Parts: sequence; structure tokens; C-alpha cells
Amino acid sequence: MTTITEAVRLRAGQVTMVGADVLVTAVPEGCRTGRLRVVFTGIVEEVGEVVEVVAQADAAGLRISGPLVTSDAAPGDSIAVNGVCLTVVTVADGVFTVDVMGRTLRSSGLSGLCPGSPVNLERALRAGSRLGGHLVAGHVDATGSVLAREASEHWELVRFSLPPRLARYLVARGSVAVDGVSLTVAEVDRDSFAVGLIPTTLRQTTLGRRRPGDVVNLEVDIVAKYVERLAAPMPPYPERVSGEEDDGGDE
Repeated sequence: MTTITEAVRLRAGQVTMVGADVLVTAVPEGCRTGRLRVVFTGIVEEVGEVVEVVAQADAAGLRISGPLVTSDAAPGDSIAVNGVCLTVVTVADGVFTVDVMGRTLRSSGLSGLCPGSPVNLERALRAGSRLGGHLVAGHVDATGSVLAREASEHWELVRFSLPPRLARYLVARGSVAVDGVSLTVAEVDRDSFAVGLIPTTLRQTTLGRRRPGDVVNLEVDIVAKYVERLAAPMPPYPERVSGEEDDGGDE
């Protein structure tokens, strides 16, 4: 995202009367699956493994092993792979395939995947499910890299590089998604930020294996984008905001 006009919009869902009040349930417009929009929570369900990478003209096909996320998956469903929302093409025997456009490969860390690479996997949020992390659209804002790791007895402080244009969206104790993992920001400055990783996160996601220099996908909090959009002067109408213009996500 480079301008506030690329901020993700809300789509109204269920409308319910609660006494004299009206309850409107709205969902951020994340990646597209057919006519529906889906979002994630940043709670990784399992660490899968890349089985095969098929190079194509300005694109790539990925075969990924993920027994849990494929247990109820079907073609057309959305699965976040290291925080990038991708559409399932085929699924069989615990392995699913996805197609990734060249633009997404160039704007995310997916271009560095190879057979054997571990990847964070999460199925799209279902209506009525608990939101354990925060709302994650599956559209990568930028990539960063691991700068340093500082281990303590029970947790680790990990610092990542941050493009300066995204620094304004991060605040201490706010949320950020790193390779699809919902994390709380511990420290932030103009070009880096740090998070604390507990043993569970270190064991159950790929972040426990990341080393200085490794590239990670970054997605800032959708709420921060909305706040900036609401605080800015309204653009001339008609306004066109297309999800197809997002840098990294489902095609």
C-alpha cells in the first residue's frame, strides 16, 4: 500500500435488530474467493511444507503439504501462506496447489520458497469464529528482514527492518502480521520494530527458525489504515478503490 486510497474497505454483512438498536456486522474486504471476501486472524494453524515449485511465465505454481488446513478445503477456498492469501486450485491427500502471479512473487517473500521450505498456514476466518489475533487481510504491505534476535530464559525479542513509509502504522502494543503471524509490537522506530516471541510462537510458527537476514512478509493493522483514511480530506468522487491493486495477495 502506497496511498490511503488503497486502504481496505468494510463490506456490510448481517443486520440484526437488538432492542431499539441496529447491529451491523461488517467484514474488511480481504482477498477475494469468487464473490466473497475473506480475512484471517494471524493465528497459524500449522506449519506446512512446500512440496514443489513450478516456474511459469511471470508466475509460479506451488504444491504445499498441509494436512490440517486441507482437511476441509476445496478448490476456490482461501489459505494464507506466510501471510499471503492464495486460492486453492486442487487438493488431495493433504496437499494443495495454488497459483501465484509474478507481481505477488516480486512483492512478497514467496519468491524465495523452494521444495522443503516451511510455511505458516491458516484457513480463512469463518463467520462466528473467535478472533484470537487481529484482522489480517492477506495482502502484504511490504517485506522486511530479521535484523537481530535477543534470547532470554523464556522468550525472545526479535527485531525486523521496516520500510519507513509503514512506520506511521505501527505503535507500541499495537498489532502487526509477520509472515502471517499476529504479533504485538514491543518497540518501533523509523525503520525497524521489535516483537516478543513466546515459546508457543517459536515452536508453532516459522518465526522460531528465522535468522538475521531472512526475508519476512509484513502487513500492518487494517485499523491503522482506516484511521488515516478517515482523518484525511475526502477525495473527489467517484472514488475507485480496487482490491486488484493490492501488492501481495490472492489474484
